[in-house]
Amino acid sequence: MESAATRLAQVEANIARMCKPARRERQDVTLIAVSKTHPAERIAPLLEAGHRVFGENRVQEAQDKWPQLRDRFGDAQLHLIGQLQSNKAEDAVALFDCIHSLDRASLLKALAKAMDKAGKRVPCFVQVNIGDEAQKGGCPISELPEFLDKVRAADIPLAGLMCMPPAGIEPAPFFAFLAKLARDNAVQGLSMGMSGDYETAVQLGATHVRVGTALFGARG
Repeated sequence: MESAATRLAQVEANIARMCKPARRERQDVTLIAVSKTHPAERIAPLLEAGHRVFGENRVQEAQDKWPQLRDRFGDAQLHLIGQLQSNKAEDAVALFDCIHSLDRASLLKALAKAMDKAGKRVPCFVQVNIGDEAQKGGCPISELPEFLDKVRAADIPLAGLMCMPPAGIEPAPFFAFLAKLARDNAVQGLSMGMSGDYETAVQLGATHVRVGTALFGARG
């Protein structure tokens, strides 16, 4: 078994290697360690190795394990990368430093209300249904400009665009398309790329990559 520090160093090296031909700086890419389904004792070694940005899929799971970790590592950042139900908006605003799955008007309204109530603004990525897949969340491409206007009007910090390309298909065209959508809509951040394709995503402009298996190993 490789140590957490060894796996982290390898992923960091891969990101740095992909930044060079793209003429990007390593610090322009945030590595989000996807700790969903992993218990606190599996997460702690990465924190001890110096990593500080983590991603969770579910509000409840994060509530169960992150308070104890943040007691020890108070500077850890937590990103919500999974779908968010509107009735969990208050909990999400209280717990997370960034949300990657803002994709519909009802959630926008719930998050804006929760942020107003909490007196804090949590940056959000707008998730785009980049492959036009009925089973996936995400704002339809045709509705994106109008939805981004609504996000800005609600005074929610717009972190960027997020996507999950269709499984089993070369992801590069979808990453390139998301980057084009960001440029066309004057958006800076790009949350794209996971363990199997984060290197491609970095080449095509990802500012945030969501890596789980390459850091934690296969889920049990």
